[in-house]
Amino acid sequence: MSDRPNILLVMADQLAAGVLPAYGGGARTPVIDQLAGGGCLFEAAYCASPLCAPSRASLLTGRLPSQTGVFDNAAPLPPDVPTLAHVLRSAGYRTALSGKMHFVGPDQLHGFEERLTTDVYPADFEWTPDWTLGPGERPGWYHNMQSLRDAGVRDAAMQTDYDDEVSFRAARYLRDLRRSDEQRPFFLAVSFTAPHDPWEVRRRHWDLYEGADIGAPAVPAISRLDADPHSLRLRDAYLADREPLTPEEAGTARRAYLAAVSEIDERTGVLLEVLSENGMDEETLVVFTSDHGEMLGERGLWYKMSFFEGSARVPLIVRGPGISPRRVGAPVSQLDLAATLAELAGADPAGLGGAGLGAILQSGAEPDRPVLAEYLAEAVPAPAFMIRRGRFKYVTCGDDPEQLYDLEADPLELRNLAVDDAHAEALAELRREAGERWDAGAVAARVVDSQRRRRLVGAALATGAHTPWDHRPPSDPSTEFVRGAAAANPRPEELRPGGGLPA
Repeated sequence: MSDRPNILLVMADQLAAGVLPAYGGGARTPVIDQLAGGGCLFEAAYCASPLCAPSRASLLTGRLPSQTGVFDNAAPLPPDVPTLAHVLRSAGYRTALSGKMHFVGPDQLHGFEERLTTDVYPADFEWTPDWTLGPGERPGWYHNMQSLRDAGVRDAAMQTDYDDEVSFRAARYLRDLRRSDEQRPFFLAVSFTAPHDPWEVRRRHWDLYEGADIGAPAVPAISRLDADPHSLRLRDAYLADREPLTPEEAGTARRAYLAAVSEIDERTGVLLEVLSENGMDEETLVVFTSDHGEMLGERGLWYKMSFFEGSARVPLIVRGPGISPRRVGAPVSQLDLAATLAELAGADPAGLGGAGLGAILQSGAEPDRPVLAEYLAEAVPAPAFMIRRGRFKYVTCGDDPEQLYDLEADPLELRNLAVDDAHAEALAELRREAGERWDAGAVAARVVDSQRRRRLVGAALATGAHTPWDHRPPSDPSTEFVRGAAAANPRPEELRPGGGLPA
């Protein structure tokens, strides 16, 4: 086995950092608690975009959505953009993906040698937004409140079935590596769809919260007179005010969400147990994170697509050889994760964006750099940008009023300091920085042009013969289990030279 660390990246989908006990929340997650206690926990980590596909593309490349072109959930990552999988593979790692990564387009690997499962969402252009219609026009495929009303106990549900497969394939992959003669270190990304809505959960996870105080949102729904324009657009897009949940429905949804978080904890435990039982835990870096958060009814908002903490802040925990157990309070970005893992693997991060956090993980230094994020998808009339610098978070989007929050003094983001003369200097500095970093007009033009092209191509591909882009994992029963000595690729330690089971 190589002296370079293996890397296991475990990704949840739509997991808000704030619900985890390691971040002060009330979910039941003993495995993640233990992982956090033995690793480096980043208390203020942010995704690069609070939406699935853009966030994941940014995590793998270290580049913002405006740089990758993955503006929304139907935008493809160009095949010539280097990813962490490309970099590690070039450095001699075996790279594999089990589960969701929300790649759009015909390239469903982007540097991974193997995909052990298909994805859970479309690989085509079906979910392309259309900014030319204006934010008041709601696409038919968009979120609505029914997915929250569907929350509850379901033994058989699409997402739990999918994550069953993701977990099984990942665990089997790890076991196969141990009993093979593979000398390369591995990079395995295991990406679950939970706790993404709808929260249809199994009884054992639901029962963990029997009699528990699920609690209500810390910030009740903001009145329409006082809410910011983007929050109102989101509420209108998924019909939150037109079809409001009853208090009972909201409580059921929150409990089901926590149950789905406990499911992720259990599945993470399975992977860590496989590492331990196969003697790989001491030589494996384990990274636990999510693509974005979930508002969970805070401020009257659900889902993500917002720069408020519940949506944009994500868990980020790293444990493994050379990592000092500690908590890092300074803000960091997932944009830096790819370069960090390349550094720790001894690979050249050239081609990746971001800056490595290796010194922070290994020496205890605190980062001092701004955190950047973008939102370029549905329910905005123009590009939305966020800067987190120190205690301040700044948000700007077209003609919307600017937002400025002091997260140390106001962690619930209740007081917009952009209208406070006492903070005019901080506002001006962050406004200047945003203007230097982004040309909003140029970004908007690229987004609208991309949307137009994808709608045209998508409409054409929907006619006539259809060739799907979705990944179809290969399956050859002749090479699995005990199929005889003539099998093309028997597992090396499962078969004797003459065939049959080992004595």
